[in-house]
Amino acid sequence: MYTIMIIEDDPKIAGLLKSHIERYGDRAVFVEDFEQVMEQFKQIQPHVVLLDINLPSYDGFYWCRQIRTLSTCPILFISARSGKMDQVMALENGADDYITKPFEHEIVIAKIRSQLRRVYGDYAVRDEERKVELHGLVVYLERLEMELGHEKVQLTKKETVLLETLMRRSPKLVSRETILEKLWDDSFVDDNTLSVNITRVRKRLAELGITDALETVRGSGYRLIHNWKAASPS
Repeated sequence: MYTIMIIEDDPKIAGLLKSHIERYGDRAVFVEDFEQVMEQFKQIQPHVVLLDINLPSYDGFYWCRQIRTLSTCPILFISARSGKMDQVMALENGADDYITKPFEHEIVIAKIRSQLRRVYGDYAVRDEERKVELHGLVVYLERLEMELGHEKVQLTKKETVLLETLMRRSPKLVSRETILEKLWDDSFVDDNTLSVNITRVRKRLAELGITDALETVRGSGYRLIHNWKAASPS
């Protein structure tokens, strides 16, 4: 069973989409609080997102960009805005497809099934997934996810790159310059910005019960010291 997240502020359209999706045996969940879209996304962990453009507070382009910081799951825009630039902006912001309203529900379902086959099913690329592992701690580089045992934590792109860099060199020191180059390609970044990202990574590690493993070497850089219990083999 796959989970489809519907971000649509018209309750009638959202309800009809949910009904059609569930006829095919999949789970459909629609957003009710449009101030908490990302919180709901993290909780639901959908396989596909259906996304309208005109939404309360922030538009669909904004939410598409936010989702792309966490996930590569297929995003299909469904909108009454049929202009060429709207479709271009949707794709440029990370969407996989664009469906204009009014639409035939069979077409929407067919496009959802196509994305599911492409990403998770018969047509999915079977190359080995890129990951980095250290004493049972695994960071999956494509899906932006960290795992220890049966516990998983979602990561942002920068958190993923930072953890990959630290884990590949552990327990050696990684200089500030190396981290800055990896994360920002030599762009000017102040110390506070780097410190914020380090703090975020510490919080992600703490969610897995890993504390005091990311050490600061004042004036030099950071290092990741193994101080957690490795996951038992499955």
